[in-house]
Amino acid sequence: MTESKKLTFENLAYLMERRGLLSKEQLREVLSRGKAQESRLFTRNNSGTFRRSGSSTEFVSPAEVLASFNLEIPGSQKTLLSEDLITDALASATGLPYYKIDPLKLDMHVVTDHIPRQFALKNLIVAVEESNGIITVAVADPFNEAVINELSLARRLKIKRVLSSKNDILKILREFYGFRASVVAAEEEASAAVDLGNLEQFFKLKGHQEIEGTDKHVVSAVDFLLNYAFDQHASDIHIEPKRETSLIRFRIDGVMHNIHIIPKPLHAPIVSRIKMLSRMDLAEKRRPQDGRIKTNFNNKDIELRVSTVPVAFGEKVVIRVFDPDILLQHLDNMGFYPRELALYNSFLRRPNGIILVTGPTGSGKTTTLYSSLRSLSSPEVNIVTVEDPIEMVMEEFNQIGVQQNIGVGFDTVLRNILRQDPDIIMIGEIRDRETAENAVQAALTGHLVLSTLHTNDSASTIIRLLDLGVPPFLISATLLGVVAQRLVRKICPNCKKVRTLSADECNYLQLTENPYVVWEGEGCKECRGTGYKGRSGLFEVMDMNDGLKTLVTGSVELAKVSAAARQEGLVSLREIAIKKMLEGVTTYEEVISMTG
Repeated sequence: MTESKKLTFENLAYLMERRGLLSKEQLREVLSRGKAQESRLFTRNNSGTFRRSGSSTEFVSPAEVLASFNLEIPGSQKTLLSEDLITDALASATGLPYYKIDPLKLDMHVVTDHIPRQFALKNLIVAVEESNGIITVAVADPFNEAVINELSLARRLKIKRVLSSKNDILKILREFYGFRASVVAAEEEASAAVDLGNLEQFFKLKGHQEIEGTDKHVVSAVDFLLNYAFDQHASDIHIEPKRETSLIRFRIDGVMHNIHIIPKPLHAPIVSRIKMLSRMDLAEKRRPQDGRIKTNFNNKDIELRVSTVPVAFGEKVVIRVFDPDILLQHLDNMGFYPRELALYNSFLRRPNGIILVTGPTGSGKTTTLYSSLRSLSSPEVNIVTVEDPIEMVMEEFNQIGVQQNIGVGFDTVLRNILRQDPDIIMIGEIRDRETAENAVQAALTGHLVLSTLHTNDSASTIIRLLDLGVPPFLISATLLGVVAQRLVRKICPNCKKVRTLSADECNYLQLTENPYVVWEGEGCKECRGTGYKGRSGLFEVMDMNDGLKTLVTGSVELAKVSAAARQEGLVSLREIAIKKMLEGVTTYEEVISMTG
């Protein structure tokens, strides 16, 4: 391999066959179809769509061609020969370290300061680390030593090469250089931008003006930022003003990650651009505002819910990303165990009554409600939702957004909603006595009502309803059941390893047998070193049966409700979390974190 000093499709295919990643039959197939496949990929990559996305390059790499065949590795459990696996094998053969690029761990200045953008794109190289004066550069071609030597001489750099996939390098070049170029250009035009929200700079405002949110470089920066968030599967984007800079953070799998630090003069125009897209009042900076954006990514619609709030150094923006693939799921795939799923489905099949989903913010309540409504949706039923704000626009439902600024609250809408002839009503959240009373009245008049409530577990829901002023006999008459839920991070399947619980850990979870074998993630390139990838739901489902109804009085005790529910078969959140831990879905640490 090394003696050719040139990476071709043919010698790459032979290398994969020698390393057991291709069978002899697969090798013959790819060699016979390689040229045609390369031509097809070149045409696709240089089409209008790919050029506009920044994904086009002047050539197609041999690894890219080989990966496009989607061949199954011989003897594997349906593992496909991906560009990453090919690059890893190639790195081993050529003596270069393989480097899986994690965008969240890169420093924008390291990436963009050392290598000119056009040179990086032409040669598919990107700086990924800087340590002790040595720049680590990821390359797609292991035999491009001349290019690296040229760069080292021209820029007076000490360079260490690592091998990464073309796809990973292109993503970084597109996102980092594009965002950096937009930020730098916007900063040059910003000069001394106003900072109306910074309490510490109040006396420096006189005589300055803000950049308009329509500035083309700011527009580009926001576009790059949103695409980057979608690509990294972020659930939330935080744009936080600090004293001298502005910090951009993403929440991925429930954990916050620092992404970019941008100059403070650009904070206000970026916020203005986002407010403009979400139809907020640009001039209003003293009050919190809510808005929404609908956009498209990878041929699917994505809803963004935008919230702004004034903080010490300006306006903070949080953008919640509603991916339809996550928000709308089959109930079977959400993490319910058979008993809980059967019980919950029995609630949904009832013609009238109230079903409550409880849990803290970010526990997946919206996903449960939307997925439930989707399962109930049909031409024969009229589904009406009342939300603040509408989380995701769905044509199957008749969605009503609460507008408190004009006096249209939950209670106002619910008083009139029965005139709309609904069969099923979804209330975004029961927050006060009026909303609770209207929900009960809707259930009493023959409607199925779904809503959310903030309580720690299912039994506490009854106490909360009593606190809101709902009479005990109406709770008994209308409440069908309660789902309390949480989300736990799942162990990364690529770095999963066995460990044994200590005696103290077993005692803490009240596990009688010892030892218990569980799993955890070591941390790898696929999970960014966290040991976790994706999340699964924990669902505690309480059936409001006759035994519980007799306990609902004005002086009901939580302990008695919990004990009665457990006698009727309720499995607590803690027990469900432990079961998922013992099955290898999640870890001991996640069980403790999510269930106390």
